[in-house]
Amino acid sequence: MDPQELKAVLSDGLLSFPLTDFDAAGEFNARAYAQRLEWLAPYGAKALFAAGGTGEFFSLDGREYPLIIQAAVDACRGKVPIIAGAGGPTRFAIQCAQAAERAGAQGVLLLPHYLTEAGQEGLIAHIQQVCDSVSLGVVVYNRNVCRLTPQSLAVLAERCPNLIGFKDGIGDIELMSSIYLKMGDRLAYLGGLATAEVYAAAYKALGTPVYSSAVFNFIPKTAMQFYHAVAQDDTATQHRLLREFFMPYLEIRNRGPGYAVSIVKAGARLVGRDAGPVRAPLTDLKPEEAEQLGALIRKLGEQ
Repeated sequence: MDPQELKAVLSDGLLSFPLTDFDAAGEFNARAYAQRLEWLAPYGAKALFAAGGTGEFFSLDGREYPLIIQAAVDACRGKVPIIAGAGGPTRFAIQCAQAAERAGAQGVLLLPHYLTEAGQEGLIAHIQQVCDSVSLGVVVYNRNVCRLTPQSLAVLAERCPNLIGFKDGIGDIELMSSIYLKMGDRLAYLGGLATAEVYAAAYKALGTPVYSSAVFNFIPKTAMQFYHAVAQDDTATQHRLLREFFMPYLEIRNRGPGYAVSIVKAGARLVGRDAGPVRAPLTDLKPEEAEQLGALIRKLGEQ
């Protein structure tokens, strides 16, 4: 899949970040991971982000990363495109992107570089070096310490033909509007805030109808139902699901730092798709929190 073909895929439909399966000792469980992807693939996501944020990219080492991407590509070949997460220090991000290309992934999602602050010139250099290292289409994730201006994106778009997407995880409406108005159809635009369903209608109005769903990991039917409700401007269905599931879900998610990942792993466990524990420094939900989540899932009828 060349970069422009990937851009077309990312211009319409629901996306998701599969969890990464760990065993009881915290080691990557390749068999369970392949089974997870085989289960999710038929539900209708346009692409899956392997080793992304919900997949705990930040906890992976250089040895297991290529194994995870290869397992995802093998499990989903001919079914759904795999976009590989890459990030961290520039040289490590390049190693990840190149490993993803060797494994046969269809694209790269460039996650933030972590920890240190950087000016716009540094961000441009970082992203350009990763783009230049592969022929795959690259989507940049605007989040945390990676906060690009419209002007920086224009420079990158000129220098990097394979930069084909912009994923927003900041939620600054003014910034998002200015980026969209400046860049137009040069990029595919993806909503990437945690529990993106809560913001989906607003982002659609900004020209960003595509988003990634974390809850697709454990309630894929509901995730697709909500996406179609947004696409069809079905506010009645949106409001019902927001009221009955997503807002109570947020109340649980917001109780602990890192729960945006932990609650998804808890949800998978509750529907019989256990992905193992989260890795430190994240912590799993408390038993009473998991029970509250279970009650919300049972109401949806997906268990």
